[in-house]
Amino acid sequence: MQILKEIWDFTQYQLLGMKWLDTLIGKILSSLGVDTSTRIGGSIEFFVYDVIKIIILLCLLIFFISYIQSFFPPERSKKILGRFQGLGANSVAALLGTVTPFCSCSSIPLFIGFTSAGLPVGVTFSFLISSPMVDLGSLLLLMSIFGAKVAVVYVILGLIIAVIGGTVIEKLRMGKYVESFIMMAGNVDIEAPDLTRKDRLVYSRDQMLSTFKKVFPYILIGVGIGAIIHNWIPEEWINSVLGSKNPFGVVLATLVGIPMYADIFGVIPIAEALLSKGADLGTVLSFMMAVTTLSIPSMVMLRKAVKPELLALFIAICTMGIIFVGYLFNAIQGFII
Repeated sequence: MQILKEIWDFTQYQLLGMKWLDTLIGKILSSLGVDTSTRIGGSIEFFVYDVIKIIILLCLLIFFISYIQSFFPPERSKKILGRFQGLGANSVAALLGTVTPFCSCSSIPLFIGFTSAGLPVGVTFSFLISSPMVDLGSLLLLMSIFGAKVAVVYVILGLIIAVIGGTVIEKLRMGKYVESFIMMAGNVDIEAPDLTRKDRLVYSRDQMLSTFKKVFPYILIGVGIGAIIHNWIPEEWINSVLGSKNPFGVVLATLVGIPMYADIFGVIPIAEALLSKGADLGTVLSFMMAVTTLSIPSMVMLRKAVKPELLALFIAICTMGIIFVGYLFNAIQGFII
């Protein structure tokens, strides 16, 4: 058991958390005359370390996940979903969402394609909720920051929200609130070509480069904000607003996160800094969920496909689910960290 614990700790702190990189950067900055114990020096160390760490994880994760995605093109995913009904269909849709794009704006075109192909609206909404909220990248990134217990519980709860949300939408027969041009678009079955291993590797490389170019500015912004929070904002202030002293911290974090637009890679450094400053775990996770699932740009895009009644229900379900997850994590924080 001790050997297994040592292996797990090495994986957690050195491979995923990259503590070796933090130590290396600290030594390099010290050799250059930067005092990392000062606010400015600490900010520089936080910024350099987190940018490099997230870039490494980003490239490795996207390459790996894109390779998995190559086995689930939209046409094949549609056929898989078409084999199931009821709660099983919602569950499979939520699981498929974990191996698809990393942000809601990227997921919406797939949602539109699935809906126009004739899949039940509740099933496609289960996919739409889970895709940005609980992808595989989220799982590994959360493990690198918060540990395996937090990451696994986060993903399970995210999947539950996706399944419940899609089921509610289906039971309320909200399909009539999808814009008519989506429902009338029809679908042309085009068999996905069989890809060779080389094709999949090329696809994975191209996806990695394309995603990196899109999210790199958000990484810089997110890490910059995280560095400011980590080294310049007093811990007492964070604790009073987002800590246990404020019973409405989860609601506040959710509402603040909704207008923002970023993916998991840009939000992680902010969440890491907030947690280190005394913010409650559930409050931080609610902020992350709101940013990745309910950003205004993605809601504007979704409004083009659905009518206001369905959009409002989608936002309400996600918001209530996110707030519930936040308070639940705050309640069990002492048991999983």
